[in-house]
Amino acid sequence: MASEPDHWRGTEPLRVLAPDGTAVGDIDVGLAPDELRAMLRWMLLARRLDRECIALQRQGELTVYPGFEGQEAAQIGSATALGPEDFVFPTFRELAAALVRGVDPVQYLAYHRGTWHGGPYDPRATRFGPICIPVATQIVHAVGYAMGLALDGTRACSLAYFGDGSTSEGDFHEAANLAGVFSAPAILFCQNNGWAISVPTERQTAGEIFRRAEGYGFPGIRVDGNDVLAVYRTTREAAARAYAGDGPTLIEALTYRIGAHSTADDPGRYRVEDEVAAARAFDPIVRFRSWLESVGHIDGGVLADWEGEIESEVLAIRDGVIAQPAPPVEWMFDHTYADPPAAIAEQRAEVLGG
Repeated sequence: MASEPDHWRGTEPLRVLAPDGTAVGDIDVGLAPDELRAMLRWMLLARRLDRECIALQRQGELTVYPGFEGQEAAQIGSATALGPEDFVFPTFRELAAALVRGVDPVQYLAYHRGTWHGGPYDPRATRFGPICIPVATQIVHAVGYAMGLALDGTRACSLAYFGDGSTSEGDFHEAANLAGVFSAPAILFCQNNGWAISVPTERQTAGEIFRRAEGYGFPGIRVDGNDVLAVYRTTREAAARAYAGDGPTLIEALTYRIGAHSTADDPGRYRVEDEVAAARAFDPIVRFRSWLESVGHIDGGVLADWEGEIESEVLAIRDGVIAQPAPPVEWMFDHTYADPPAAIAEQRAEVLGG
């Protein structure tokens, strides 16, 4: 058996399935067989689409793209656990969670194609916020939104995704403190994938991330982020706490970033291939599929049917992305100033020929 990634050392994470797909805990997370199968299908679709997006970037159809291979369980498990009124505040790496929340992937990828800042989908309809490139700023937004939910008496929560590098930012600590003081119905969901671009977890944080919650007065939980059932249960319980008025939860999901930080990055300059090969032994899809097969919830026929369906879905998304037209030039100047400065007005007139 391969060794666990280095950043998994320390406190044993909550786990339902062992890396080989055998049950090691209470396997009943409250989902029916068809719901369990749906989670695996989401994971398979997400991975196939993720790889297609990398190909699209290499072909010049996307400007830059941050892959998430290896993190499917962390995103699918957590997004599935949320209710329809809950609101997600993503980073720039949550395409899998966006799929679960009903975001049109073509519209989502408009951001990475460079045709729309933040994506043209409606955040209010999808309950999924715009893509956030600045590190950790969305955590503050999520806690503020959660406080608004509490003031309105709405039985819902917000969930902010972020990476381990974000926990070194001031915005993380300010948001966590605010959430603790005001008992905000928020879930702070850290996908600890081992690398903050080229900096390993142990070089950017000295302690275990989930323990930081204690200093802010609320629970922190460490979960195996490659175990989709454990992630689902942990997030579901955190949402229940939020709904009940018991405040925020910090979840540290231990996972591993198989690919580069983004297509603009070369991980070969700072990590060795043996590390990546070892991490593949903890593949979240292989683990979950193995268990579903062992209990008779899926078989080879179902998987074969899905393969064809998913391929068709991904190719349709690819065609949709490529077919997106360039936005009108005047949009570059719109929605920035109510009363544009003279210099901007001159530039607009020069570009548009007016």
